[in-house]
Amino acid sequence: MDYNTQRNKLALPEYGRHIQRMVEYLRTIPDRKKRNEQAHAVIGVMGSLFPYLRDINDFKHKLWDHLFIIADFDLDIDSPYPRPEPITFEEKPRRVPYTSPDTIKLKHYGRGVQDMLESIAELPNGEKRSYSIMAVANHMKKAYLAWNKESVSDDMIYKDIERLTKGRVIMSSDTTRLSVGNYGNGNGNSNGNSSSSNSGSNSNSSNSNGQSRQKRPLLQQRRRITNK
Repeated sequence: MDYNTQRNKLALPEYGRHIQRMVEYLRTIPDRKKRNEQAHAVIGVMGSLFPYLRDINDFKHKLWDHLFIIADFDLDIDSPYPRPEPITFEEKPRRVPYTSPDTIKLKHYGRGVQDMLESIAELPNGEKRSYSIMAVANHMKKAYLAWNKESVSDDMIYKDIERLTKGRVIMSSDTTRLSVGNYGNGNGNSNGNSSSSNSGSNSNSSNSNGQSRQKRPLLQQRRRITNK
């Protein structure tokens, strides 16, 4: 049995083994003129495998480059395009200058929060500074709750703000309360009670309406009897 694992490795698997065999046969043709003719024929077959790519710029150029890649750059033919060099495809990608992760002190808040707090710490005291701090603090509490599904206290957010700003912004739960996640201040309960009372009143009204609807047919029957 002839298994794929025992065959030569495909240089470009998307073209299949038949194209690779054609290219290998090109290398064995001694006549240069005939070799060039067969190379153009192979390029036509390669292009027919991907007809939807013919509208792409330099499609023919890519096919000729792929032909040399399949031939392992060992094919003596007259190409209408500059012959590619192996070093062009062996070049290592450039290193992306990522910032060091150590510069992000609290990763669950992200760099954006850290940069915003740095900018707010430079602002003079006033309404703009106060509103900005409250907006960022509420956002930090939302981000913390998304990272940790359990409850988070305002004091913890204030300590993180003080840490990120190196003590330039100090907040206290005695004077400031965040509006995110304060479920224990009675607002939720009052809303729940009002909703339950409203639902109860709605149910009573629906019951009364239902009873009144049930009484109407009986009254109509009595009227019919009395009229007879």
